[in-house]
Amino acid sequence: MGEIDDAIERADREAFTKDPPKTLKGQIGFLLKQLGSAKAVAQELGVTADSVNRYRRGARKHARVDVAAKIDDAVRARWQPLVRKRRQKQAAASGGITVETRARFGYSAAVGTTDDGRFRRLTVHLPPTYAQRLFDARNTGASDQQMRGIIAEGFKDVYFQDGGNRALGISDVAINDIDYLDLDY
Repeated sequence: MGEIDDAIERADREAFTKDPPKTLKGQIGFLLKQLGSAKAVAQELGVTADSVNRYRRGARKHARVDVAAKIDDAVRARWQPLVRKRRQKQAAASGGITVETRARFGYSAAVGTTDDGRFRRLTVHLPPTYAQRLFDARNTGASDQQMRGIIAEGFKDVYFQDGGNRALGISDVAINDIDYLDLDY
């Protein structure tokens, strides 16, 4: 996963109205309800169906570290999908998305202006159209670079050009060397 994917995943987790199961037995029980059988859960996790049944019964209290991570990821990916979808739909329809980042921004500008990239710490609220484009790109498997381009375009319109009120000579904005990036919607 890329930085943008991770940021969307963190924002989705913040939308949980109820925490996912924490115990191994509870997590396996949830996955069994979601996937329907021990065989399907075992295939998802890369273990045997017997291991899944031992986890379910409580005969095995702890999974190996790598398996425990897979279990946690599988539960989080399936936890409260309707809450997640509702928040994304609201952001894309009316709420927009807030991007907080510290990164090196560079841009193409008219001759005689300073277009050297420099680190900036920005918190910018992007309109719903950018949220929709970002979610659509993620759902179609776009690369992290493509999603960065959508955010950079939003920064150009909202922050650098202030909706067409200034810096109209800027043609392209690029985001490089991201220290951190956080999304909220």
